Amino acid sequence: MKILVFEFATALGLDDPSIAAEGLAMLNGLLGDLKDQKVHYLISKGKQIKNLDKHQPIFIKNHLFDWIDKNIANYDACLPIAPEDDFILYKIIKTLEENRVKVIGSNSDAVMTCSDKFKTYETLKNKLPFIKTDRVLFDDLGDFNVRNKYETLFKDDKKRIVKPAAGVSCSGVEIVNSFKEFRKASLNVKTHLPYFLLQDFIEGIASSVSLLSNGKNAIPLSLNFQNIHISNNKFNYNGGFLPLEHELSEDAKKIAKKAVESIDGLKGYVGVDLILGEVVHLVEINSRITTPYIALRKIINFNLGEAIIDSVDGELPDNVSLKGKISFEKKDSYLEINEVVQ
Repeated sequence: MKILVFEFATALGLDDPSIAAEGLAMLNGLLGDLKDQKVHYLISKGKQIKNLDKHQPIFIKNHLFDWIDKNIANYDACLPIAPEDDFILYKIIKTLEENRVKVIGSNSDAVMTCSDKFKTYETLKNKLPFIKTDRVLFDDLGDFNVRNKYETLFKDDKKRIVKPAAGVSCSGVEIVNSFKEFRKASLNVKTHLPYFLLQDFIEGIASSVSLLSNGKNAIPLSLNFQNIHISNNKFNYNGGFLPLEHELSEDAKKIAKKAVESIDGLKGYVGVDLILGEVVHLVEINSRITTPYIALRKIINFNLGEAIIDSVDGELPDNVSLKGKISFEKKDSYLEINEVVQ
């Protein structure tokens, strides 16, 4: 099977060093796991990667989507790592499907549901403990009745979160404490959608669960701590560690499992974001490889990259065990990965 692998930021040559650092680490790990497969990978000219001797690099300069349109039909399968914002991942998966290239991951319908966080909420709100989420239309904010609704809402003095409906990581996520802050934050939301989200702010530990899914059943692999720093009411994701030991660990894994199994078409590696407060609160689902993959692959009892391919083919691992603890931290231009001594 001739496989194409690429990570969006490194293939496009994005200048943001923190985004590129995560992307390069994920791509490096994936190529290492797939050392026995026939893999080509896309990389922007000028980028460096450790696995040049194991796989076939294809150097491109910008125009990623043009390259995919012209060349993707030459491959049997493709494993893309790409963000949800502006529905980038959805557009890539849709192109693969239209060219009848096997997707090593979720189908386009599932990706669409997870990319639009309000669609995720509407799909799961009656099944799981999803954080209360309102969709706010930009055009409605000029309406007196709508303004009055939100002015009244903020009289309870509770903190809330403004976030893009189709975003990635902590980009554009902001805490608001008043209607005035809500209005100001709404002007800063960068999105191609006509709406953004307003969520309740939940105190607790930011975490995620990494899972493998075959489209019907999902198996949790690890509970991960997310190191999220809040400065001037804005969120920044700085890395984390895994596994996270917590009294709500089993509840978190059960909720993540049910969330993934409740959305048709989720396959391969899936990440589910949660807040561990007095109870578990579901935040969102990422239908792609997420940053904890780079640490998880080092301590799990099987080849994680190969297992992703197997799960898409319907086969999930019989047992999962982790040996050790790994931390990962974003530096200016790289991702530092360390074994945690206990």
